[in-house]
Amino acid sequence: MEPRIYTSLCEEETFRLGLDMASDLCPGDTVALYGDLGAGKTQFIKGVCEGLNVGDLVSSPTFTIVNQYAGIQDDGQEITIYHIDLYRVESEKDLEEIGVHEVLADPLGIKLIEWSERGSKALPENRINIRFTPLDDQENCRQIEVRRSGVLEGTVDALS
Repeated sequence: MEPRIYTSLCEEETFRLGLDMASDLCPGDTVALYGDLGAGKTQFIKGVCEGLNVGDLVSSPTFTIVNQYAGIQDDGQEITIYHIDLYRVESEKDLEEIGVHEVLADPLGIKLIEWSERGSKALPENRINIRFTPLDDQENCRQIEVRRSGVLEGTVDALS
């Protein structure tokens, strides 16, 4: 699939992009986010969680590695959302000790993963990759590239 590329001029637009994407996510989906510190990954995830009606405060699980939230999809079905932050992960052994493989294997949960490059070997082949690239034009301006990978390649419709 050709990537879909968006330009976000501020944090609110990045949040809104996540909010819009939430309605396209299905149980079992994995969303791998890539980008430097401050690129907008957590803001995007906050938007996704808002779109999935998470009532909890959403924050990056930098030290706990995995936060779990209860959400509700548009059809009223409850959904588990796993917010994973691999920033502090240094090895495959770390992933095993934390139990990331079990979380990724949950066929009913939606997995949102920050710093995905640090756990690339553990990620499922079928996933949505989102890359955040800062643009030099102004503060908080970024390019966001969305691409589905794997056997089930397709589009992410809400982001049209």
